[in-house]
Amino acid sequence: MAEIIYRDARVEDAEQIVSFYNYVGGETSFLSFEKDEYPMNAEQQADEIRSLEGNKTNRMLLACDGEEIVGIATIHSSGKIKARHDGELGIVVAKKYQGQGIGTELIRQLIEWCKGNGITKRLSLDTRSDNVSAVCLYLKFGFKFEGIRLNQTLLNGKYYDLYVMGMMLDEN
Repeated sequence: MAEIIYRDARVEDAEQIVSFYNYVGGETSFLSFEKDEYPMNAEQQADEIRSLEGNKTNRMLLACDGEEIVGIATIHSSGKIKARHDGELGIVVAKKYQGQGIGTELIRQLIEWCKGNGITKRLSLDTRSDNVSAVCLYLKFGFKFEGIRLNQTLLNGKYYDLYVMGMMLDEN
């Protein structure tokens, strides 16, 4: 098993982050984008990372095997007063690194960070209903089903439902 280092994204990671997302977009159909469809280029990604510096409600956490990014997890909250308590979780781990506890550790670290930031009280996410391993992981952390978005994803002529999941941090 690899020795994985967990750390915050840095501006100099921007190009590798974009490459990672474009690569994993082709590895799995569970992301909201396909191979080479990640919506940012390296310059935009660098600007996004700069916006995270000193931000109390948004974070990008990397899992690295040496210099290689093997997983990314993010929390994104609105800046609006009524919604900033809710952080949206996003996570992806490269296929060859799945099943090693990396996703679990990324989520654990982000939950602890959210509990300590003094603002985030709730986490939310969407996941495709047939992504059984992800659903099980989220349930393990205390996420609950809040709804279903029927036929939300169309892939190769087939429709898939999305589960809307959430959890209050003070209940765990």
